[in-house]
Amino acid sequence: MEKQKKKKSHFPFRLNVLFFSVFLLFSILILRLGFVQIVYGENFKRDLERKEDFTVSHPVPRGKLFDRDFRVIVDNAPKSAITFTNEGFSQQEMLETAKKLAQLIEKKTDKVTDRDKRDFWMLKNQVRADSKITKMERGLYEAKKITDKEIYQLKLGRITEEDLKELTDEDLEVLAIFREFTSGYKFTSQMVKNEAVTEKEFAVVSENLHSLPGIETTTDWDRTYAFNHTLRSVLGKVTNSGDGLPADQLDYFLARGYSHNDRIGKSQLEMQYEDVLHGYKSKVKNITDKTGSVIDTQSVLTGKKGKDLVLTIDMDLQMAIDKVVEEELWAAKKAPGTYLSDRAYVVLMDPWTGDVLTMSGKKMVKNQETGKVEMVDDALGTFTTTYSVGSTVKGATILTGYKTGAISPGTTFDDSGIKIKDTPIKKSYAYLGRLNEIEALKKSSNVYMFHTAIHIGKGHYEYDKPLNFMNRMAFETIRNSFASFGLGTRTGIDLPNEQTGFKGQSRLPGYLLDLVIGQYDTYSAMQLAQYISTIANGGYRMQAHVVKQIREPANEKDELGPILQEVNPTVLNTIDVKREWMNRVKLGFKKVMQSPGGTAYKFFADAPYSPAGKTGTAEAFYDGPLRGNYGKVPPPVMNLSLVSYAPSTRPEIAMAVLVPWAYEGKEDNRVSLKIGRRVLDTYFQMKRK
Repeated sequence: MEKQKKKKSHFPFRLNVLFFSVFLLFSILILRLGFVQIVYGENFKRDLERKEDFTVSHPVPRGKLFDRDFRVIVDNAPKSAITFTNEGFSQQEMLETAKKLAQLIEKKTDKVTDRDKRDFWMLKNQVRADSKITKMERGLYEAKKITDKEIYQLKLGRITEEDLKELTDEDLEVLAIFREFTSGYKFTSQMVKNEAVTEKEFAVVSENLHSLPGIETTTDWDRTYAFNHTLRSVLGKVTNSGDGLPADQLDYFLARGYSHNDRIGKSQLEMQYEDVLHGYKSKVKNITDKTGSVIDTQSVLTGKKGKDLVLTIDMDLQMAIDKVVEEELWAAKKAPGTYLSDRAYVVLMDPWTGDVLTMSGKKMVKNQETGKVEMVDDALGTFTTTYSVGSTVKGATILTGYKTGAISPGTTFDDSGIKIKDTPIKKSYAYLGRLNEIEALKKSSNVYMFHTAIHIGKGHYEYDKPLNFMNRMAFETIRNSFASFGLGTRTGIDLPNEQTGFKGQSRLPGYLLDLVIGQYDTYSAMQLAQYISTIANGGYRMQAHVVKQIREPANEKDELGPILQEVNPTVLNTIDVKREWMNRVKLGFKKVMQSPGGTAYKFFADAPYSPAGKTGTAEAFYDGPLRGNYGKVPPPVMNLSLVSYAPSTRPEIAMAVLVPWAYEGKEDNRVSLKIGRRVLDTYFQMKRK
């Protein structure tokens, strides 16, 4: 009885201990929860409510380019596009999305590299990739003697060609999409496909956006050219979304709000006016919670297309001059001695404003596919290539002679050849008698220019005796004077990569004589156009330019936006000469084209627009694309040039023609004069219309 009582009384004690323990634990838990609520409650609340926001930019059309008569030259054509924005997805999530998207669109695989394939194979076959690491290597890795990067490289290197053959065409298409996903930056819109997106693809992707995280259907833009290949080398190019920003200018563009994969102008006008043409992208702010999920989207900035450019170019005139140059080049090619002739340049400029009306360049190249010779646009060469031009510079020589006191109006020299000791005789193409400066320009006397140079250099000439100059700065004097007309210096044209030309390095006296007849330094067609414009307008060197206006984009398609900036004519410098001196040079230029005996008279005698100008023939050495076919000494060639303005009183147009390597030998094909006559005829005929 007593034993039973003892056993019964033991059970309630244990139960009480259990209840007390539970009570104690719950008390501790309640105290802890209270402590967390009171002390850390606000911190946890902030964590729960924490949000992050990031901004995604969407492309807008670039500004248009118009010609001087407001005809569209370069426009934008909208096209459907599919983009991806990495909102913090894992690689596996992006791979799953790529697989789904590959079922809906066709994606070219031509950009997939061998490295892409290896990375993708490892992503698909992680266990097999791990098995390519030996036990010893794994031990070294665990001992931290091999890094993750080194292990990864070992795996990559051990993937065989047989392994890669396991990737099917479907796999490669998924890979092509996946590489687009991973090539961008987090929260940056990346172009997946913007070429040949079909209506069906666009529609089906749009319908399935809910199951394609990060994917968006949008509108992209392509540059279109209303005049096909006309002036394309000058208009420039725009990068595509796959190019990205240039590495050497990355910081510059990022600091201006560009994204890494933005398209920019990469050459000529598109590059020079990138800040104007680019526009402002539309921006959308995506708000995410602490897990990275997007919980809200807000519009930050409505996109605004780039500003428009109105050019000084007359596209109808440009195309007409291009046609003239092409036809005359093909025709000249039939003449003997023209094997090396392959190009010609023409610039038409308003001599009072510096407006470039046309910049025509044509070049013959061999089509690598067909093997046939074709004519291509090389308008770029009007200011990026330079050549010796010959006698066209003689107007600047005479005015330099006036300024330095080497000659005065009416000074005469006998045209007998100049013979410096131990050098060949230097002479004109024929003996021209005793000449003043006007007749020297008309008949293109070399000897008159030689005597002018000798006087500038303060030298004393005797036949077959050494020639020395007391003026050690004679080269600088002449070159600085030439530069004041635009020769051998930048014209200021608003395009990149303008070349100033080559300046001969030797200071031997004979080379000074070559300099004043245009056979030592080299010049571009654009420089010749600025030079003749400076004489035509009476001594004002006008800055050459191809942009006339910058306009705000228009709201309606067929309208023009308001003018934001007018590009006004800029005088770079004035020529410090007397009006009488300038008029005498102008008279000489007029006689070149309108008086019997003038070097261009036979071609321009009946021209109704009263032209004035100067011809040029330069002895040079070939330095073109076939130069490698010859030894140390290239073949001698003749460069032809022509500068002109019309009418001779109150000129309205200035012209420069330059034909490098026009012919070999002594049979002049006169191609520069043929081009020049047709160009001026075309200008005045089109003006009358």
